[in-house]
Amino acid sequence: MKRLFVIVLGCITFASAQKNNDLEKNLQAPIAKKIEKKLEKHGDVRIDNYFWMNQREDQEVLDYLNAENAYNDQMTAHTKDLQEKLFLEMKGRIKEDDESVPYKLNGYWYITRFEKGYDYPVYSRKKETLEADEEVMFNVNEMAKDFDYYSLGGLNVSPDNTMVAFGTDTVSRRRYTIRIKNLETGQIYDENIENTTGGSTWANDNKTLYYTKKDPQTLRSFRIYKHILGTDPETDELVYEEEDETFNSYVYKSKSREYIIIGSHSTLTTEYRILDANTPDKEFKIFQPRERGLEYSIAHYKDNFYIVTNKDDATNFKLMKTPLAKTEKEHWEDVIPHRKDFLLEDIDIFQKYLVVSERTNGLNKIRIIEWEGNKEYYIPFDNETYTAYTSINPDFDTELLRYTYNSLTTPTSVVEYNMKTGDKTVLKEQEVLGGNFDKDNYTSERIWATAKDGTSIPVSLIYKKGLQKDQKNPLLQYAYGSYGSTIDPYFSTVRLSLLDRGFIYAIAHIRGGEYLGREWYENGKLFQKKNTFTDFIDVSEFLIQENYTSSNHLYAMGGSAGGLLMGAVVNMAPNLYNGVIAAVPFVDVITTMLDDSIPLTTGEYDEWGNPNEKSYYDYMKSYSPYDNVVKQDYPNMLITTGLHDSQVQYWEPAKWVAKLREYKTDQNVLLLHTNKDAGHGGASGRFEALKEVAEEYAFLLDLEGIKE
Repeated sequence: MKRLFVIVLGCITFASAQKNNDLEKNLQAPIAKKIEKKLEKHGDVRIDNYFWMNQREDQEVLDYLNAENAYNDQMTAHTKDLQEKLFLEMKGRIKEDDESVPYKLNGYWYITRFEKGYDYPVYSRKKETLEADEEVMFNVNEMAKDFDYYSLGGLNVSPDNTMVAFGTDTVSRRRYTIRIKNLETGQIYDENIENTTGGSTWANDNKTLYYTKKDPQTLRSFRIYKHILGTDPETDELVYEEEDETFNSYVYKSKSREYIIIGSHSTLTTEYRILDANTPDKEFKIFQPRERGLEYSIAHYKDNFYIVTNKDDATNFKLMKTPLAKTEKEHWEDVIPHRKDFLLEDIDIFQKYLVVSERTNGLNKIRIIEWEGNKEYYIPFDNETYTAYTSINPDFDTELLRYTYNSLTTPTSVVEYNMKTGDKTVLKEQEVLGGNFDKDNYTSERIWATAKDGTSIPVSLIYKKGLQKDQKNPLLQYAYGSYGSTIDPYFSTVRLSLLDRGFIYAIAHIRGGEYLGREWYENGKLFQKKNTFTDFIDVSEFLIQENYTSSNHLYAMGGSAGGLLMGAVVNMAPNLYNGVIAAVPFVDVITTMLDDSIPLTTGEYDEWGNPNEKSYYDYMKSYSPYDNVVKQDYPNMLITTGLHDSQVQYWEPAKWVAKLREYKTDQNVLLLHTNKDAGHGGASGRFEALKEVAEEYAFLLDLEGIKE
């Protein structure tokens, strides 16, 4: 069998090796064999010499990935002690015997806790009071002991509290097997429901379970089934099938526990079906038929449904309501009208209060409104840049709201807020162990960079207090910038390992997210996608211009769609960065979006465009990182992937690295690390995941010549 890599003569060295002779490496990088593949569309021909890498089980492909892993190990061997130190340092900040704040649901207090020395959680509950005996539902450490990867999710207790449905994934392809455990006897029934999302919901009869199945190839969640306890899952009834390949489906129960709800969504459009949870033998009713561009979500309260929607050109969404028997949009009435400067993100409904989660000027707001009376106000927050959001609030008839608060400098707190009196109690503040952390030792700020088109781009920064702006500071700039996903300024214990070594950490709130409202997202997608990339570059140039750092000390990082961002910026502005980390990067945009057998493809046409249309094809080709690799110098780069990744297939970063090795004209380091046991989210254990972070941080510190 032919080997698909050859040994290249010469050497590749770290940039920092020019300053530090002891870091010099004379190691040989694997070079992938080229097999020409012509890809033709719209009369345009692309040559992909590494197309062959998409055969996951092919031994030659595995040999190449193994060779890259071996090369990565050799090139980073001198940082192993630093990686171990970073790992122990980060692990040492974590309270190993930690537990969540208990929450009460249907007569039981539910708790998630970790035990010292173990990677996985223990899920337990206590009846009525926290003084009651603990009932362990799942000890995931025991369940995971024979697996390299293990994920348990979708815990769903029956209304009578006697059973729990749960999902497990042991491969990291996000294909879960649902099983049912009897909480009175401890028996796990022999009813394995394969190839699901892991989530499920019980009807009120305590024997009917609704769940979502995935397409085994594309992994699209598209079929809702009904399982009757004690029957063969092969006989389960299909109650809904989503036939539009651009939509995904899911099923859940309303907070009022009165309705089973089936949702279907694409990037731009949603549709719901509802069923009385007490009558699982009846058929679901469409709430409002889908209309392209109409987005809405629903919540039940008394005689009405409340609807968060963009109806009537409400770009930043508004709140409406409609009677239970008249759910079509012509019956919807405004409750909170659309406001140009406020993004309405979500609502929480209680017996006496409506809680509205909003965002204005990039900052989270939590608004409290009495159902009866005229009392209305915002919970006050006094930081320049912070993150606040409502957390687990399953109780309906309560005056207590739980929300989570943190900032770049402030550890996460779970706060219980009395909506009647305004009193608040911090139920738990994240402990940072190790004895070295003091939030007063760090400074955070929000600054505004100006993009080439004149748009102001917000940037959140954190660094050690007393830092001087002298262009010698190492700075790690992070961003995501897709799907309207907002990266809020959040606290991180692992990040302290960079800050304490002199790094500045910057989150660039670029277009493509929703930090500044829905238009911020719309201006960073489809034919506006390049704004995401140029915003990131403009922020980098601004940080250099303002003397926070220089190109010799500037680093960039992003993952998944943020990895696409990394691929685009290193093609467009490679000289701006000394090093780049691209985690599970989506870099082969056209080929992936033309292959509707790959997970997520068809559902993403409204985000990236459909390259079967020439205009979208041409635009994608103009920025797709893999298609735009050219003969030029590239920064030092660490690229990571997972062999079983269900969202960005491993061959995208593998092909990208192979092509970069062929084209790049520099002697900078290029590393690829493939995790053979994990997928898109990386390692499953809380400590194993820290080892991956330690590897990334050691890469950055080594480039800076920081050895301790």
